[in-house]
Amino acid sequence: MPEPYIVHTQTSSKTKAFFKGTLAMLPLTIAVVPWGILAGSFAIEVGLTPIESQAMSAIIFAGAAQLVALGMVKAGIGLWSILITTLLITSRHLLYAMAMRSQISPLPLKWRLTLGFLLTDELFAIANQGKLHKFDPWYALGGGLSFYLGWNLATLLGIIAGNAIDNLGELGLDFAIAATFIALVVPTVKKPSILVCVLVSLTLAVVCAVLDIQAGLLIAALSGMSAGVLYAKVTGEHKSAPKTDTTATQAEETL
Repeated sequence: MPEPYIVHTQTSSKTKAFFKGTLAMLPLTIAVVPWGILAGSFAIEVGLTPIESQAMSAIIFAGAAQLVALGMVKAGIGLWSILITTLLITSRHLLYAMAMRSQISPLPLKWRLTLGFLLTDELFAIANQGKLHKFDPWYALGGGLSFYLGWNLATLLGIIAGNAIDNLGELGLDFAIAATFIALVVPTVKKPSILVCVLVSLTLAVVCAVLDIQAGLLIAALSGMSAGVLYAKVTGEHKSAPKTDTTATQAEETL
């Protein structure tokens, strides 16, 4: 078979995977628009310049961390407290990275750095679906890059609206945060242990919020995961679960 034909076929396959990832991410990209608008407008409200506000989304690229950090800046809280809080909020990405390590580690450094930067809750949700499709870095790149562009465009809209519309934060745009995470979590509840994890995390998050416990999010997350793992071990659920094949080799072959 002629080499140009093989190259063309490989390029076509990569392009197709890229746009499939973009399409898979599209509903979540649309859903996060109100969240991005809120982040942009809130940054302006706190006192950041438009360039600083946009740079925050372009460089940090972490919605929950951005909103919390901006709230702390507005309240006059010190830099170290902001950094530690941001670290705790974004620490879940370490768990995402560990879960995808077998798929990502065989890839070249440029791929690991790029996908690492683009890794979000949403990208983890669509890319880490071993039973639905083999991991494809081009698929993940399409989803991650489209979400990154969508988030930054939404932030730009928020910056513009923040300069033009007063009290934008009172429109209830923050509901998009809860709606996005509900959309991510519900499809993953396929086993009793995951349901236990979700219910324990949900209950503790509400209790900690009512009691105004600052580390409530971390407490709820760790307790939920521990409860889920404990339930799986006690019931033997982890032993009866079917084993899935490692997809790192297939991912490397697509490059």
